[in-house]
Amino acid sequence: MRALLYSLLSLATLATTLAADAKPSAAPKDELDDSEPDTVFNAQTVPPMKELGPGIKEEIAKGNWLVEYYSPMCPHCMAFKPTWQTLYEFYYTSKPIASKSEKDEDSLNSFTRWYDFKFAKVNCVTARDTCSDMGVENFPTIMHYKDGVEVKKMKGAQDLQTLSTWVEDILEAARPGSRVKGGPKLPKVGANSVETTPATKEEAKEEAKKEEVASSSAAESAAPSASVEAKPTKPTKPNTKNPNPSGVSVPLTAEKFQKLVTNTLDPWFVKFYAPWCHHCQAMAPNWNLMSREMRGKLNVGEVNCDVEKRLCKDAHVKGYPTLLFFRGGERIEYNGLRGLGDLIDYADNAVDVGSGVPDVDLESFHKMEETEEVIFVYFYDHATTSEDFLALERLTLSLIGHAKLVKTKDPEMSKLFKISTWPRLMVSRDGKPSYYSVLAPKDMRDARKVLNWMKSVWLPIVPELTSSNAREIMDGKLVVLGILSRERTSEFESAKREMKKVAMEWIDKQTQMFQLERQELRDAKQLRIEEAEDRNDQRALRAAKGIRINMDEIERKAVGFAWVDGVFWERWIRTTYGIDVKEGEKVVINDEDNRRYWDVTINGEPIRASRTSILETLSKVIANPPKISPKSTTGSFERFFFNIRGFCGGHPWIAGVGVVALLTVVSLWTRSRMRRKTFGNTGGFFQLGEKEGLLGGLNGGGKVD
Repeated sequence: MRALLYSLLSLATLATTLAADAKPSAAPKDELDDSEPDTVFNAQTVPPMKELGPGIKEEIAKGNWLVEYYSPMCPHCMAFKPTWQTLYEFYYTSKPIASKSEKDEDSLNSFTRWYDFKFAKVNCVTARDTCSDMGVENFPTIMHYKDGVEVKKMKGAQDLQTLSTWVEDILEAARPGSRVKGGPKLPKVGANSVETTPATKEEAKEEAKKEEVASSSAAESAAPSASVEAKPTKPTKPNTKNPNPSGVSVPLTAEKFQKLVTNTLDPWFVKFYAPWCHHCQAMAPNWNLMSREMRGKLNVGEVNCDVEKRLCKDAHVKGYPTLLFFRGGERIEYNGLRGLGDLIDYADNAVDVGSGVPDVDLESFHKMEETEEVIFVYFYDHATTSEDFLALERLTLSLIGHAKLVKTKDPEMSKLFKISTWPRLMVSRDGKPSYYSVLAPKDMRDARKVLNWMKSVWLPIVPELTSSNAREIMDGKLVVLGILSRERTSEFESAKREMKKVAMEWIDKQTQMFQLERQELRDAKQLRIEEAEDRNDQRALRAAKGIRINMDEIERKAVGFAWVDGVFWERWIRTTYGIDVKEGEKVVINDEDNRRYWDVTINGEPIRASRTSILETLSKVIANPPKISPKSTTGSFERFFFNIRGFCGGHPWIAGVGVVALLTVVSLWTRSRMRRKTFGNTGGFFQLGEKEGLLGGLNGGGKVD
């Protein structure tokens, strides 16, 4: 059989040679793009790697494809380029079948045809829409497609050995038994030659033994310092594994949970449920579909709390279903909606947690601002310690689904945002920066305080109101709520932009007023000090210097901005505000604490999503008392209760006197009623036992008789 195969190879070689002599310029290019110059590897010509674009789905519809998505402006992509090119040249010129011929370029012994495997790349600057359609979010990103279906994705630059291991697994699956254990001999990055003939089984066994000895000795020598390497700065470990290879939710027992979840750093999204729970049953299809979408991306599991009662108790599960995201010994509960899109969106955000806090420069930060509304930036320098970075890593879990967290030491970033002390934490919301006021490194490592600050600013300036964030947005402040419709695309985008401009302008005005009020208080303090010095009154001088300017004591009605989908929440909007979004975009100013709202301007016209309409109405609403009459979102009885509560909150002294007076009146009324009741009973007693009547009349008469 082998002799027959070699004969066919020889005939094919002869035919190829004759064809080459007849047409020297028709060298086979394997249908790859020749816009770049050819290269040479192992004395063989290698055509340029095929570059894909808008027609990528048709190109990759058949066979195995390994595609790199990159940006020529990305430093990581440029550093990774030689590794990717070396991988391509090495495998393109490799020989699937061992041959004694040194110059065997027969197409039957071609790596590309034998395994139906091709390499390609996509420039995401020139083909931005293509990369977006293929779900690319980071550069570089490498994806494996089989017959047009995505099988696995790797984010970030990888070393040659990791990529080769990935390719070998694909080739072994395509043609079982064709690849030997131990893998091929790899070239150095940038080299133009190496032995590409598959190793024999004996050589592979010897190499495997050597690698086992080397790895065991390396592990023993590295064991004492294992605790030192605690900072997960490189995502090589998570990327060498294939999380959730089957695309299913794995049933977890107590033993499996400890082995797979607790004792590893692998991210896991776990559902705790009970079979009899109706909510669990309703969510089950979406959970299973989400597990399938997370194939090769994120581990997904589930725990039956009827069976694993102790495990659920240890996890502090108090209701079903409970969804928890784990990474090592840390965890966070998912409290969002349970629709398929919501679960997938959360899981996609959770995937990036395993790779740690990414490092960015000014260019990549500006690119991130195009897609992210809220970005936390941690500025550090050469003096920042590993303890600081570990404290930063502890924040990542809590930010899943809320905002992105990045770190930087780029001087251009520090110059742009005027950072002069390190470490420093900043948040950029829609391009508007604000800073964490704490500067001491010790306080920066207090994860609880930092997280409390993050929670106060992690909403976009104009967020979308949903059931999961409604309380966070609406409670404790006046909210300018835009009621918009996604169905009218142009009006929808225009209204969102206008509301964002209004919110920015309002924030700037409030900041200026805040600074002006603080300056007035400082001036008043300085006048007191100067007056005391002029009178040489040391007691007054000490009192004036002891005055503390605390802006938090000044009462201000907080104002927020948000928008809501008027079509999706049509019933709630109609019953609460009496508004039908089909009539056009409207704006209401909602006061949730007092169950009231305003939907008209001072002229009685509906509030529109425009700068003039919103700002003029808002200034009238925040006046005390409001210059526009509000409407109520409640019934008459509840409205009376909230009016009383609002009056007591605004006039505590009058309310206190009123309560005392009311209690006094009630007490007097009660005592009067008791006296009347007692007088009725004692009236009969006096009538029957009255001394004068009883003794004078009855006794005297008796005696006369």
